[in-house]
Amino acid sequence: MIVYLSHWFIEEDRAKATSNFMAAIPVSLVIGSPVAGWIPSHNWFAIEGWRWLFLLEGVPAVLLGVVAFFFLTDQPGQARWLTAEQRQWISPKLEQEKPLSRQSITIGQAFRSRTVLLLATAAFVQYFIGYSVIFWLPTILKNQSGFSDPQVGLFGAMPYVVALFAMLFNGWHSDKAGERRWHAAAPLLIAATGLLCLISLPSSNVMTVLLLSMICMAMAFLPVFWAIPTEILRDSNAAVAVGTINALASLAGFAGPYAFGYLRVETGSFVAGFAVLMFSSLAGGVLMLLTPAAQSRGLKSVTSS
Repeated sequence: MIVYLSHWFIEEDRAKATSNFMAAIPVSLVIGSPVAGWIPSHNWFAIEGWRWLFLLEGVPAVLLGVVAFFFLTDQPGQARWLTAEQRQWISPKLEQEKPLSRQSITIGQAFRSRTVLLLATAAFVQYFIGYSVIFWLPTILKNQSGFSDPQVGLFGAMPYVVALFAMLFNGWHSDKAGERRWHAAAPLLIAATGLLCLISLPSSNVMTVLLLSMICMAMAFLPVFWAIPTEILRDSNAAVAVGTINALASLAGFAGPYAFGYLRVETGSFVAGFAVLMFSSLAGGVLMLLTPAAQSRGLKSVTSS
């Protein structure tokens, strides 16, 4: 999907477009969590609630996938729902941004690229933090605050509301400023600060929600980060780089929650897990600042070893 967006949006609008697309992540967490908690308690037509959960949340995704298959086209020039003037305006602009070289990129070359591996590591770190927080936030909030389950559902949505606005603003400002590295690093550094405060400051309900909101701002990393690979390779070859980065980073979807849970069980507290996430956030921020600047990126940076 990241590469697909690059076929539709010019560079100066790409992070903003990606942030609008990825805003679905915090929105789904704000809406989906209480709904997912409510559905299993209802057995309609003699069907268990947990089965309804899969049906009611899965069927819309399948139907929208079918609609997208027929409605979305590969390029703006193929979209009948755009006017001729709109197609004629966007297509040349996208074509101008493509590099003169059309050298193919293989998976092997992507794995040997320092830039791709650096980006994959940074993405792994963010996924490590993000998945850990998403899986453990209700437990953390309940443990730190003493809220009841309904209160956890209510106040647990607030960090994701903050993440939503942070994501939209960061994508917009990155495009406006024409800068990527600091806009990708800043959310991770803010999250590291929140984790440090969560470890060191006295606990209170208000403070816990505020600090968890700071940590969830790490999501604002995503739209800016995913604008970078499509600026390294501005055509369909970017799919290989994006796929490699995402495949390696997605391993954190298991590693993060598992490691956090393991440390919780072994130490009897969240402090060790918070510390690991804090250092991971710092490392991710530093890695993004080490990413080559936009003007020095090019096809060579991906294909070279």
